[in-house]
Amino acid sequence: QVQLVESGGGLVQAGGSLRLSCAASGSILSINTMGWYRQAPGKQRELVAAISSGGSINYGDFVKGRFTISRGNTNNTVNLQMNSLKAEDTAVYYCKAMVVAVSGYGYQYWGQGTQVTVSS
Repeated sequence: QVQLVESGGGLVQAGGSLRLSCAASGSILSINTMGWYRQAPGKQRELVAAISSGGSINYGDFVKGRFTISRGNTNNTVNLQMNSLKAEDTAVYYCKAMVVAVSGYGYQYWGQGTQVTVSS
């Protein structure tokens, strides 16, 4: 069993910053890609940013240099630094991890989500 625990969401004014963190724990052999997705009310879940174990990074088109994703020292954590936040960034942000379990099988896990609200 693998758990993803997210932290760092909250309420911020437009133009402000937030830092999201996600830590994976459990029966983990290794983690390939970790990333952040978001879902606003009435909209589909979309990619915010993802980073592979090798350091390859993808950002959603809307990020436009405002967000930075990074892996932690243990490689079982992922952080998302969000700057210049806009009202349209308001959503529930979910952490996702592609995990290779100690069994050798690969699984996809999601965190429970953390609310980010940007007031205009």
